[in-house]
Amino acid sequence: MKYLMLFADNFEDVEAIATLDVLKRGGDIVTSASIMGRLNVKTKCGNILTVDTLIEDVVDINDYDALIIPGGPGSFKIMPNVPIVEELIHNFIKKDKVVASICAAPHLIGKFGYFKDKKYTVHPGFEDKILGGTYLRDKGVVVDGKFITAKSMYYSIEFGLAIYGYFHGDIEKEALRKACMGEKE
Repeated sequence: MKYLMLFADNFEDVEAIATLDVLKRGGDIVTSASIMGRLNVKTKCGNILTVDTLIEDVVDINDYDALIIPGGPGSFKIMPNVPIVEELIHNFIKKDKVVASICAAPHLIGKFGYFKDKKYTVHPGFEDKILGGTYLRDKGVVVDGKFITAKSMYYSIEFGLAIYGYFHGDIEKEALRKACMGEKE
């Protein structure tokens, strides 16, 4: 599987890195793409991460099976002001592809009403920015149709496993979970 993960400055460190780690451990391909116009992006904690590419240099988004959006302040202070983010969300949904978002980032999808008749979770305080749907405050990760949402950085590994499991099934997901935990089969 191939995933496109968006990065803006002030992304939540753990949400992005843990998700990348889980998916790559599973053997999938994750392309990290900056929307900042530069390859070096600054995390919420002040670390610098060099991503794979600039979003404008992604040749064909149709090559990707899912769009992944980590949370953190970048997801609500920067991403709403960058038109390509909205375009990508609409494009992936229109093509019936998976859109996965964590922490505050589900509001980027939900503000367009895409969670109508769906269950989702989001960082508390952002649920009022989402139009329609059923907010599951007590759930860490929710998978409903082509949408995968997670509540906070605490659920980052579970979020990565949910994405992996969506495409590879429960048996492979459990094997990857065990590998991540250092358990033997």
